[in-house]
Amino acid sequence: MLLRGVLLALQALQLAGALDLPAGSCAFEESTCSFDSVLAFLPWILNEEGHYIYVDTSFGKQGEKAVLLSSDLQAEEWSCLRLVYQITTSSESLSDPSQLNLYMRFEDESFDRLLWSAKEPSDSWLIASLDLQNSSKKFKILIEGVLGQGNTASIALFEIKMTTGYCIECDFEENHLCGFVNRWNPNVNWFVGGGSIRNVHSILPQDHTFKSELGHYMYVDSVYVKHFQEVAQLISPLTTAPMAGCLSFYYQIQQGNDNVFSLYTRDVAGLYEEIWKADRPGNAAWNLAEVEFNAPYPMEVIFEVAFNGPKGGYVALDDISFSPVHCQNQTELLFSVVEASCNFEQDLCNFYQDKEGPGWTRVKVKPNMYRAGDHTTGLGYYLLANTKFTSQPGYIGRLYGPSLPGNLQYCLRFHYAIYGFLKMSDTLAVYIFEENHVVQEKIWSVLESPRGVWMQAEITFKKPMPTKVVFMSLCKSFWDCGLVALDDITIQLGSCSSSEKLPPPPGECTFEQDECTFTQEKRNRSSWHRRRGETPTSYTGPKGDHTTGVGYYMYIEASHMVYGQKARLLSRPLRGVSGKHCLTFFYHMYGGELAC
Repeated sequence: MLLRGVLLALQALQLAGALDLPAGSCAFEESTCSFDSVLAFLPWILNEEGHYIYVDTSFGKQGEKAVLLSSDLQAEEWSCLRLVYQITTSSESLSDPSQLNLYMRFEDESFDRLLWSAKEPSDSWLIASLDLQNSSKKFKILIEGVLGQGNTASIALFEIKMTTGYCIECDFEENHLCGFVNRWNPNVNWFVGGGSIRNVHSILPQDHTFKSELGHYMYVDSVYVKHFQEVAQLISPLTTAPMAGCLSFYYQIQQGNDNVFSLYTRDVAGLYEEIWKADRPGNAAWNLAEVEFNAPYPMEVIFEVAFNGPKGGYVALDDISFSPVHCQNQTELLFSVVEASCNFEQDLCNFYQDKEGPGWTRVKVKPNMYRAGDHTTGLGYYLLANTKFTSQPGYIGRLYGPSLPGNLQYCLRFHYAIYGFLKMSDTLAVYIFEENHVVQEKIWSVLESPRGVWMQAEITFKKPMPTKVVFMSLCKSFWDCGLVALDDITIQLGSCSSSEKLPPPPGECTFEQDECTFTQEKRNRSSWHRRRGETPTSYTGPKGDHTTGVGYYMYIEASHMVYGQKARLLSRPLRGVSGKHCLTFFYHMYGGELAC
């Protein structure tokens, strides 16, 4: 159970006008508003004194869940959903903590979409901010609390609030500060100014929102600076949906020659990029700054002030807003990741080759136990290079991708297979070329690879100038020539190994980590088994999995089964919805029948 003594400190977080919260919101003062506990699971309990709801191990066991479901909602304009929550556990139960998940349930979809998940225990309330893109579809918010290990495990919800606008916007009038946080520094930090707060060390401005001393803003003061280049950072919530446009805010700077006020973006890999810097001290009034902001993948906005000494004055900040319309004199950079990807089923898409020589050939083969088909479907097309009939010693076949705008992070994924080479190294390599076809950098090459197995490669890269991805195959000598196959090239924005990745949707699984949400009625020698590499029975089964070539898949060892025996792998239940749905899976079968 949560300590009641904490409530005195928490009441400052409760928003004024809680009874008039917008749809999809609740402060849990006297009820759960338009949210209801789903009867098939544990109930969420409203605290006797109000202020929050909770579920804990006093009336539930490890693994049991409580589900809270909203009424029908609609976000015809871009909206921000904020959740104030707390997960607690005992120190000896950290290996299996409780988990809080938030889903969207659209009226025409069978599975719920997982938007956010957390399992980090905390001794204080935390804020999650989620951007909801505008849509005409009706949906419901589903909040799932799964109890972890230990006798003191609990999950509590203090507030849910859904408002029109972007999560990186803030006027700092609400006590939760829109999810903005200060990175603690022993000497300089961002504080809330205005209202009833006074500071004797500097003459702070009125706020910009209300033009009043009672309004609020953020400020950082140099009075306690002890070292050269002391830094204070105010960090926004992480964006959770792609956005591009104009980010604007108001600021004041006192004694600007002794401080540096900058704006950075930071992605989930921790990479910083400066997008704005104050170039003049400004005047006594609030100054407007407009910055072109592009967040195609999750990132934070960081307002940073660096002081050169205790006489660096102060910096004040207010009314951060965002518009999808680009700033003045800026034009939108049109780019689609779909145009930079290709599965070669119809043609080469936007890829092209050197004019001299064929290089890469689009082919289609019928798969058998000695030769795999294409990676996309097993029966389609892929690219083949360096055949012994067309290649010459030292020949290099180049495949150029479309132009990619600079200063963005990209994730390149593709599948390849190698046949016939004695030495694998550099039989296939990936380069970054500048627009004028000048070699920039080799970012990947084959070192070792199983022969004749589709392997997945993934590469994260970012360059300041427009570039092209180029695939190069090399036939080193007449005696060491072979085949290089290439298929399913995809380009995505962001890092390939994002730490913010959510679990796959229910009903979707690659089996790389586990069996996801799939279950079996019983487990024995004749059940489905998770495996990597070849199967134990000779001359049957695949050489590798379909996802990466060296990963995991599920298989049945039929030699242990008798006629008519079945092995079932079951997904989570699907909700009944109107319309047709598409089920896609890849299978490798030798012998009996597979039924779905």
